[in-house]
Amino acid sequence: MSTAPGSSIRRLAGTWIGIVPFLIFAVLFILMPTANIVIGAFQDTDGGFTLTNMARLFEPRLMASFWLSIKVSLMSAGLGVLTGFLIAVAVSHGGLPPRLRAPLLTFSGVAANFAGVPLAFAFIATLGRLGFITILLKEWLGINIYSAGFNLISFWGLIFVYLYFQLALMLLIIMPALDGLKKEWREAAEVLGATHLQYWRMVALPVLFPALLGTFALLFANSFGAIATAQALTGSSQSLITIQLFAQIRGDVLQDPRIGYAIAFGMIVITGLANALYIVLRQRSEKWIK
Repeated sequence: MSTAPGSSIRRLAGTWIGIVPFLIFAVLFILMPTANIVIGAFQDTDGGFTLTNMARLFEPRLMASFWLSIKVSLMSAGLGVLTGFLIAVAVSHGGLPPRLRAPLLTFSGVAANFAGVPLAFAFIATLGRLGFITILLKEWLGINIYSAGFNLISFWGLIFVYLYFQLALMLLIIMPALDGLKKEWREAAEVLGATHLQYWRMVALPVLFPALLGTFALLFANSFGAIATAQALTGSSQSLITIQLFAQIRGDVLQDPRIGYAIAFGMIVITGLANALYIVLRQRSEKWIK
């Protein structure tokens, strides 16, 4: 029995109507602002085409800020992938109790979205010069972590804070990939005489490598675009490119929206490449696991 054309159209409309709010949101808050930034990066104050804004990105001050942001992103992403992977393996394939999995993933879901000013305040209140843990260690154990070289408002201090949400995001992404490792692979490796280390080195890690590399790219983009945490934690002591962008668009002294558009365009290119790499590698990882 053939289906009436009108019924097919109504069914198709009903299928796609649920995605309409998302499409509207994407157009209004992603595509249109991005298009405005791209156009503004190549316009002068009179609205004419110019490459001056893009050329100014190569000024030493801005290049240094870009490089600092890249270094922070690389280090926080690398440490997040390494540490998060070890934690995920311990939970999914190690000897930790299975009941820890649900609370860990629940906490990771919250922590991955806990950033900005609240996160900076939490770390300052905990590990700042007058933070709770800092004072506790000094009064109870006689340990002054700041005299020993620790400084929360520094390059490594910023990375330490970023690891809070980077680790959480890593766990959320890599756990499904670890669950995709088939038990038959481990059993086959053991039957052939492979040790536990050989199984991970020659079977599991090659399969997981695209997922790990893709997650690294996503964590890099996640860190590279962060501003509120760094701004609230370090102020201007760490001149990240996101802080430079904020100063150019909203600052009273350095305000220059055109160079701000150019900085934003450069950030879009970098984060876009990182996200594209993540999508490609994620698809390859899912294909391998299937």
